[in-house]
Amino acid sequence: MREIVFDTETTGLDPATGDRVVEIGCVECINHVPTGEVFHVYINPERDMPEAAFKVHGLSSDFLRTKPVFASIAEDFVKFVGDAKLVAHNAFFDLGFINAELSRLGYAPIDASRIVDTLALARKKNPFGPNSLDALCARYGIDNSRRTKHGALLDAEILAEVYLEMMGGRQTGLDLAAEIVVAGVTTDTLGGSPSRARPVALPSRLTPAEMAAHASFVASLGEQAVWKNYIADEAAQ
Repeated sequence: MREIVFDTETTGLDPATGDRVVEIGCVECINHVPTGEVFHVYINPERDMPEAAFKVHGLSSDFLRTKPVFASIAEDFVKFVGDAKLVAHNAFFDLGFINAELSRLGYAPIDASRIVDTLALARKKNPFGPNSLDALCARYGIDNSRRTKHGALLDAEILAEVYLEMMGGRQTGLDLAAEIVVAGVTTDTLGGSPSRARPVALPSRLTPAEMAAHASFVASLGEQAVWKNYIADEAAQ
């Protein structure tokens, strides 16, 4: 599965009021793991750089004046992205800017169904936050010491690491223990020895006194106790 983790830097907060994209950073991932392929470009926004935005990313009007305008990089960006899912933190902010730039040039907008918002994922996993990119780096033990200012490619590279951890870490990409079951015998595909069920189950380690104490405790919980459901299911089986 191909995904593009991306980030943008802009001149402000709202493309509808004339703010523009000044940097795009993209990291290609296959099955949530970065491949090393990236797309990175600084963009001349064809307007001034507000001081508030400059303090965030450090990209000045003088620096950007000699960079390509969006129209000259749009085709390369669209080709790099292809039909992959797009992953970003607070993704619909970035998507709004990208689609505004594409629309100016007559390109079809990127559909919202292709978006994976890691901020929304983080809020589901950690509803009490904080869920900023820096906070997620701290939670997952990812080094973000290079992040002294916002930068699209650096943030995309860091987010790719965060996203991998959010999706289960590198184990999600491993399939070394695939199993084949033949005639009731499980054999791993690496040629290891088959594993069989025990012919006789191990005896319980609970003493009669412990079992009686547990039964008494469950009885004291009342008829609505969750334990009653497990007892009923076990009896039915």
